[in-house]
Amino acid sequence: MGWIGWTVVTFVLLAGLGFVAFRHALETNAVGVLNTADRLLNGGDGAIRQVAAVRYGADPAQKLEMFVPAAAREPLPIVVFVHGGSWASGDPHDYRFMARTLCAEGYAVVLAGYRLYPHARYPAMLEDGAAALRWVRDNAARLGGDPARIALMGHSAGAYNVVMLTLDRQWLRGAGVDEHAIRGTVSLAGPFDFLPFDSPATIHSFGKAPDPSMTQPINFVRADAPPMLLVTGDSDTRVKPRNSRRLARLLSDAGAPNQPVVLRGVTHESIIMAFARPFSRDRTVLDAVLPFLARVTARAPDAPASVAVQAAAR
Repeated sequence: MGWIGWTVVTFVLLAGLGFVAFRHALETNAVGVLNTADRLLNGGDGAIRQVAAVRYGADPAQKLEMFVPAAAREPLPIVVFVHGGSWASGDPHDYRFMARTLCAEGYAVVLAGYRLYPHARYPAMLEDGAAALRWVRDNAARLGGDPARIALMGHSAGAYNVVMLTLDRQWLRGAGVDEHAIRGTVSLAGPFDFLPFDSPATIHSFGKAPDPSMTQPINFVRADAPPMLLVTGDSDTRVKPRNSRRLARLLSDAGAPNQPVVLRGVTHESIIMAFARPFSRDRTVLDAVLPFLARVTARAPDAPASVAVQAAAR
């Protein structure tokens, strides 16, 4: 076999190995692959600046990262994003594509992790979410964020977490955070009404709760809840759209501000993929989320910066 033949064989072998490695990466950490693709297509992370990478607790999963636009010159509204993963997997580091996308829209972004099964069960994810929000309230001002303009966002299990933090006052109260710290909440394909526990994820994470009904967001609806955007896809077979529809109906019946959005052809996975390149070229999800964020985090005309921001600026 001549050198051309060996070159072709080598190329085929390397391509095969590359495909195997890529397939393994997809199977073990699809979000990480998505994040890498987004970083490459964005030309790296030059447009964002990491201003914090901290642990807010002793468990390795109790960590968060904060990003601001590289050119930011004034305190920005903050989006705290909580990842999904059936309360058993996920790492905020793999969701930097959320920071790239939302920083480009003028937000400071906090990617918050939380304790996961089997090391923790309900209510650990809510205790951790409240603790992370306490860190944001106490530290964001000196890092370029405005703690008076915080919105929460989560996908799947993370959407459950942020909605419970929004509706059930006990978690923020327990962390010493004023419930009015949340200006609005975005749910992406969240589960809110999933009794009885009949899947491994819900059995593992909620099966030992003393009162299962107290784990369900639908049971904490209140008229004075912050505005909520409930986005789901009509092709989501993992967390069915009925979850968002029912919560929206109960919120409306109670007089609480909410906006249910059911997107045609959107799946459980594609709703989060829409925040990363190349999928973000389809603006369907972003066009539902961004106007809501802009509205709930807007500073009132002629309103001064928050006390915390003023103090950090001195």
